[in-house]
Amino acid sequence: MSILDKAIAAITPPESDAARAKARAKARAAARPSDWLSQILDHHRGIEAQFAVVKAATDAASRRSEQKKLGILLTGHSIAEEAAIYPALAADKQVGHAELAYQEQSAAKMEMGLLERLDPMSQDYLDKLGHIEGAVAHHIYSEEGTWFTELAESAGADDQARIAQRYAEEYARYMGADA
Repeated sequence: MSILDKAIAAITPPESDAARAKARAKARAAARPSDWLSQILDHHRGIEAQFAVVKAATDAASRRSEQKKLGILLTGHSIAEEAAIYPALAADKQVGHAELAYQEQSAAKMEMGLLERLDPMSQDYLDKLGHIEGAVAHHIYSEEGTWFTELAESAGADDQARIAQRYAEEYARYMGADA
């Protein structure tokens, strides 16, 4: 982990597991079956699980393979949010949240690219992976705890349907129709 990564981690400690669980429960309560928010919550759980799979890999080849799967999940998810959800946030008077979300996802993509340059079995790799996981967890916490729940509560039925359709289209475009 770079000195900058360590400084950022020290200044901005992660949310507690209890706070994350509370945010997830709030989002789950705001979600409806098959709506955009329930799709996103499912994807968030998949991303979290894939971080664990990468960390658990016991050799370089399998760690790289699982890292690539993680990158695909993160990218497909972020593209769908960037195309469908963040414009909806901006239209819902959450422009600052939308802009921050774009920046955070761009940073995660860059960090994933930097991760590829490290020996997958090294401590530096695990440190970098942990930093990315923490940043993604914080991003998910913000989305589930306030940004998306506010959108789910304030957007009308037509907007909800449009958001759900666009999110599903963009996710399937990147991940495939069976995703």
